[in-house]
Amino acid sequence: MSADSSDTLIERGSLLRRLSLLALSWGLILLTVGAVSLTAVFRQTVLTDLDNRQANIAEFLLIQLEATPDGGVVLTRDLLDPRFGQVFSGRYWQVSHANAPAGADPIERSRSLWDETIVLSDRLRSAAIAASGQAVAGNADGPDGEPLRLSVRAVVLPGLDGPVIIIAAEDRRPSDRRVWTFGLVAAGLLAGFAILLAVGVVVQVRVGLSPVLKLRRAVARVRDGETHRISGQYPSEMMPLANELNALIDHSREVVERARTHVGNLAHALKTPITVLSNEARGDDTRLGDLVRRQTDAMTGQVEHHLRRARAAANAKAIGARTPVGEVIEDLGRTLRRIYARRDITLDWTVEGNPVFRGERQDLEDLIGNLVDNACKWAASRVQISASTGAEGAVLLSVEDDGPGLDPQAREQVLGRGVRLDEQAPGTGFGLAIVSDLVKAYGGALALEVSALGGLDARLVLPGVIRTGETRH
Repeated sequence: MSADSSDTLIERGSLLRRLSLLALSWGLILLTVGAVSLTAVFRQTVLTDLDNRQANIAEFLLIQLEATPDGGVVLTRDLLDPRFGQVFSGRYWQVSHANAPAGADPIERSRSLWDETIVLSDRLRSAAIAASGQAVAGNADGPDGEPLRLSVRAVVLPGLDGPVIIIAAEDRRPSDRRVWTFGLVAAGLLAGFAILLAVGVVVQVRVGLSPVLKLRRAVARVRDGETHRISGQYPSEMMPLANELNALIDHSREVVERARTHVGNLAHALKTPITVLSNEARGDDTRLGDLVRRQTDAMTGQVEHHLRRARAAANAKAIGARTPVGEVIEDLGRTLRRIYARRDITLDWTVEGNPVFRGERQDLEDLIGNLVDNACKWAASRVQISASTGAEGAVLLSVEDDGPGLDPQAREQVLGRGVRLDEQAPGTGFGLAIVSDLVKAYGGALALEVSALGGLDARLVLPGVIRTGETRH
């Protein structure tokens, strides 16, 4: 059977982490796509601006160029930009024959080219000739190895044989730096947005899940007995869950009450005829009367034992029961001190912190009372009770005496399953059987060890709730 189909609860991740990571991942994807898209749009804008500027220069050259009688061309009016006159300045123009081989000397060129030539690729040359007078944008290498952005136009000038190609070029590195700078700034801004988005998402998810955490605390208060039902204001999506939990709590309480009623009815129904039989046999000294008395005594013990187990099982399933351990120990301690004072038994107790038992007070009284009563019966002079709080609020109880104790085999026999009450080792009586049954009903643990006082040390671990308090003696 798979883990998902079993009845075991398996913790798998965190809802807060899952929602936060999902929102952050989607947000980061959108921010990344936005940064890349903005950078691409800005790059295209810069290139378009550069292409328009080169196309305007090529248009100016077309207007101002005139053919000379020797087959050359001359620029009738200089360009206003002085960089066309500075060698390798990054701004160039060139006029060459359209049918001239690649790398051939041009008809005319700007002074900034000095004696270098802008070489067009075959694809760009063919595209310009096919466009016939229309500007075609492209890229090429400059005279100093720098990348150039070109505007190429194939036209026919009066007085020249065949078409010529007019090239206006500009170093594209400043434009590329602008694009790169914009990309870095955009990445930095979007990184800042991502951080703010992460904070906002975590806050939003925590605020959104706060009703769930509130409901969890409300359930814990019901379980610990602080309240009887879940109450408070919750979103409409959570109200069905809160109502179902309240219905479950009410049903659990109803089941417990019904079990208690049945247990009481059964006790009354069984004890009455047993009492009648016992009374009838009390004055009969015959063998039959003695047999009836012994069997009715055994029946009374068995009825008490099993009814107690049934009631304990019902109480252990109840939601919200809680009992302060210190109060129970003090009440029982004072009572048992008076009872065993005639035997000179010293009974002391220590409660560290303020442990709280997650169960019914009567069951805790039975647990502690039977252990202490058993210890007092077998103690030589002293009994010590200790109580403290363990991990996750568990109640730790210890009852020690300075009596003869039990050997390991006897301790194992007392706590073993299937041991009948009338077959248990001497000194255990009904008390340890009742304690063992109650501990099992509540999911606790019982261990019998050698006491530091020399006798038996009965140690209990019971379910509890976390609660702070002071040490009392």
